[in-house]
Amino acid sequence: MPVTRGFLGKRRPERPDRLPPGQYDTGSSWPTLTAEATPRIDLDSWTMSVDGLVGRPQAWTWGEVQALPVSSYVGDIHCVTTWSKFDMTFRGVSVDTLLDAAMPLPEAGFVLAHSTTGYTTNLPLADVTGGKAWIVWEVDGKPLPTGHGGPVRLLVPHLYFWKSAKWITRLELLERDRPGFWEQNGYHDRGDPWLEQRYQGDP
Repeated sequence: MPVTRGFLGKRRPERPDRLPPGQYDTGSSWPTLTAEATPRIDLDSWTMSVDGLVGRPQAWTWGEVQALPVSSYVGDIHCVTTWSKFDMTFRGVSVDTLLDAAMPLPEAGFVLAHSTTGYTTNLPLADVTGGKAWIVWEVDGKPLPTGHGGPVRLLVPHLYFWKSAKWITRLELLERDRPGFWEQNGYHDRGDPWLEQRYQGDP
């Protein structure tokens, strides 16, 4: 199965080299943070769809999405609340696989990710293509916990983790940027941890 080891190259022995500015290493813990109540998701009725500016809108059931080619990410994640967690392994399907099936139109430049709760977050299309993003249902060899977005979440590990929408159900392709929940409430449109893009007005 394909494995992507982040965007920092080989693992380095000095952990500070992997820590974006303003972050701390959370060690073995993985803080649980959410802006909404944790939903109950019925996998028998759950679907993952890709629509908007696409040539062929797509929708997959739980069984169908798990039958797609499996891909893994091995690397680090970073939260805007200043914690980082190293050496995580997520397993799921590459967003590239979903987009290839849906055939984005040339004018599509952005993605709005939708959760079953109504939460949304916006991303440039370039930030979810080229092996940079996944729909994941497993972490470190176990099913993704509900509190961390299980049974399935978006994973965009090179950006702050609020961009990795929990309880994902839909990717909507757009011509123009449309701010999501936190972006409408003062967070940065992109959220690059290495540039400390936490809030609107940051570089």
